[in-house]
Order: sequence, then C-alpha cells, then structure tokens
Amino acid sequence: MEKLDTKKINKEPQCPVYRKCGGCQLQNLSYERQLQWKQDRCKRLLGSFGKVLPILGMERPYHYRNKVQAAFAWDRRGGKIISGVYQSGTHRIVPVDSCLTEDEKADEIIVSVRKLLKAFKLRPYDEDTGRGLLRHVLVKRAFQTGEIMVVLVTGTPVFTAKKHFVEELLKLHPEITTVVQNVNGGRTSLVLGQNEKALYGTGYITDILCGCKFRISPKSFYQINPVQTEILYQTAMDFAGLTGKERVLDAYCGIGTIGMVAAKSGAKSVLGVEVNRDAVKDAIANAKENGMKDIFFTCADAGEFMENAALDGEQFDVVFLDPPRAGASEEFLRALCALAPKRAVYISCNPETLARDLRYLRANHYRIEKIQPVDMFPHTQHIECVVGLMRE
Repeated sequence: MEKLDTKKINKEPQCPVYRKCGGCQLQNLSYERQLQWKQDRCKRLLGSFGKVLPILGMERPYHYRNKVQAAFAWDRRGGKIISGVYQSGTHRIVPVDSCLTEDEKADEIIVSVRKLLKAFKLRPYDEDTGRGLLRHVLVKRAFQTGEIMVVLVTGTPVFTAKKHFVEELLKLHPEITTVVQNVNGGRTSLVLGQNEKALYGTGYITDILCGCKFRISPKSFYQINPVQTEILYQTAMDFAGLTGKERVLDAYCGIGTIGMVAAKSGAKSVLGVEVNRDAVKDAIANAKENGMKDIFFTCADAGEFMENAALDGEQFDVVFLDPPRAGASEEFLRALCALAPKRAVYISCNPETLARDLRYLRANHYRIEKIQPVDMFPHTQHIECVVGLMRE
C-alpha cells in the first residue's frame, strides 16, 4: 500500500483503537480528503488507460458493513474473555466492542455473546491446546429486510448448552432470525469450517438489492456495503449498454447478484459461472425466488469454462468479471479474449491488479471506454472500480 502524505492529516481519529487495529487506514483524514486520496491513486494507476471519472462517495460513510465477524480468546493477563479483530498482519486480537464501520446491531450481538459465554461458564477455543468452544462469531444483517443471521464458529461439534444458549441470546435480541453453528477445528486462518447446522431458523437470511431478492448463507459472498453496491451495479449495467438482445456471461458470479441485476436490466439471457458449489446453490435458489427464467448457473472454473465455450463456438455479447483482489489470472484473460465478447465490464477491488489486467486486455483488442471509481469501503485504502471495455 502507498504511504500517506502526513501533511494531509487533519483530524484526530474517532476510533480509540485506530492505531492498534489497522483496519481503517484513512480515518485520520476527513472524508472529503479520503475521497481525494483515492481519486488521485486511481488517476495515478489508471489514468494512462483513459479518463478516470470522479469517485462516487457515500452520503453517510459510517456503520455500512452488513457483515461483522469477531475472534474470541482468553486474555491470560486480564483473566477474562475478549473479542475483537486481529491486528493487521498479526494473530493478536484487539478487543473491540463497537466499530465506526460496522453495523451497530451486529456489534451489540457480539458483545452479548461474549457475556453469555461467561454466564454459561464457557471458554473460547484455544488453538494450541484444542480446548474450549467458541472461535469466532459472524453476524450478517440484511439492511433492506432487517433479517439477522448469527453464526457461532466452534472448535468442536460438542456444544452441550446450545439450546439454552440460543434461547438466552434470542431473549436479548429477538430480532435475530436464524442462528447457525459452524464447526472449524483446524489450525487455519479461515473463519468458517465445512460443517454447519441451523440451531434456530432456516440457516440463511434474505436481502433485497437492486430490486432483486437474495438468499445469503453463512459461506456465500455478498457485498458488505449494500448502499454503495447498488451504485456499483447500476454503473456496471450502464457500462454494459443492455438493450434486451444481449447474451450475458457473469464470471465469478457468486450467489448471482450481478447476473440477476443484468437479467432485470434487460439482458436476453444470462449464464453465471462460479467455482463455489454453495454459492451456485444459493444462486439457483435466488433466481427461482425472483421468478427469473432466462438465467442459468453452472459450477465451474470461469477461465476453463470460457476457453471451452470459445472452442465450441459459443458467443456472448457481454461478460461481467468481478475477480478477487489478486485480479484475473492470465489464463482467464486469455480465455476472455478467445471468447471475444463485444463488451466486457470489469469490476475490480484492487486498482493495482486492475491496471495490470487492463494492459493485457488493451494489447488484445479491447478499448477502455470508461473508468468509474466507487468508494465501497470508507476510511480504508480499498477502492472499487468499474471499467467498461469494447472490443475493437
């Protein structure tokens, strides 16, 4: 990450653990200056490809995260249970009760879980000894529907007091709609394990985004800032230029969010490709829930799928790609160019890897038409960008 110009620091961070946590790198700047810093960074990295449009910021850049997770541990020095976030780049937990970027209700629930652990005489899981119970708590809240999921990640499947524990949690927070136990007993940095079961409710929640209803399970990916996600996806649809005649491919489709918005925005047909089977299962359920008929999903590696589709002579008019922070692999980009859609819309969460990938696409007959930064993660250095590309 780039170093900040200390001359531009103009305010004391509001968060008491700002320096310990490291999650909100820009909190010592006013929001206006944060946006300017991000705009300048995008221009520096992407300006050679075309005009970078003014970044789209938030009207209220606080408590926007609909997904909150906390790690639990036993503080030997203080002799008490602590919960919070891992200090950036370490495995040390910084105790946190409330965060300026996280949903306030989610933070309240996590504090309640910590207090209930003490009341039930339960201990956090110790990775070194393999003893104890709770490793993490994950809370997902649907901002539009109000539904709340609480995931209790335990180091062992044995949770003898689970029925009474959940009952007490629901007394404190009756707005919770489902509680899930996820078991993760491995020595891993991953929060969730493979096995899980619903202790209360359906085991998933639903939310509404861009007029579409989405089912969200513990493992499924869902954008954490729904307010800005609607802006992000609408920008992507504008760049796609859908007229009702296009056959669309949604690569890295996840639970089908972009593909379903495309279907609702006028695509003739949509095919979503995703390597995560749980996400594909949710995507299929989402399409059915919304009564969409001309949208299909398949579980496959997106690059391999496009390569085979190109060999079979299949044609797509528009491809949406929304890769992880590492960007698209060269194999994926090569397959995309072989498939040769008329338009491509690249949604990126890392302008550095985006610049690398745009160089490849520009060298392979794609013209960059528009570059639109969107501030999805206020107070952090992360920047989301939407890029519209046209095949020459």
